[in-house]
Amino acid sequence: MPITKAELAQMIDHTLLKPQSTRGHLKKLCSEAIQYSFKAVCVNPVHVPDAASFLKDTGVIVCSVIGFPFGTHPAKIKAAETKEVIRLGAQEVDMVIRIGALKEGRDPEVVEDIRAVVEAAAGCPVKVILETCYLTEEEKIRGCKLAVEAGASFVKTSTGFGSAGATLEDIKLMRKGVGNKAGVKAAGGIRTLEDALKMIEAGASRLGLSGSVAIIQELEKTG
Repeated sequence: MPITKAELAQMIDHTLLKPQSTRGHLKKLCSEAIQYSFKAVCVNPVHVPDAASFLKDTGVIVCSVIGFPFGTHPAKIKAAETKEVIRLGAQEVDMVIRIGALKEGRDPEVVEDIRAVVEAAAGCPVKVILETCYLTEEEKIRGCKLAVEAGASFVKTSTGFGSAGATLEDIKLMRKGVGNKAGVKAAGGIRTLEDALKMIEAGASRLGLSGSVAIIQELEKTG
């Protein structure tokens, strides 16, 4: 069954994470999110208060990133950052795991890191960024299982700042890894409506996009 504009919009985290982003860029992002009824905007922690203000009573939620973009902050710092962005108005968080610990098989440390953020989020959904471009197939599957074990709501492919973004193969693998226990967010390199639809077909339940407006407009033209 073809996806509707409203259905697709509610799967989109409209994203602005470049370090040079200004308050003007943020205001434009939020205006677009309101206009197209996107699920969320995804922004850096410093932009959370303004985003929350711009989006108040609009139905669009604010998502922020934790331990971004490398995941190398200590768990206590990630937890403190999580508490702060939620205090400032974020309703979801996307955290980067300890990639090196996952690669070394230090699974208890990976779980502890994720769980610290989940507990600090106090019921707000947590998406766990695996940064799949740096992982083997086995590591991706294990990362998914550890994220579920730690209480995450989603697993996510990429920060957008790694060497590559989402691939269909990774989405299929991650969906298999979490089953129906968590959502899967595809992010990084999704630039066309065709890209977006293929990710959804492969198992993605949320999309992190910076080109959200162009993709929705492309869908409108096909309708």
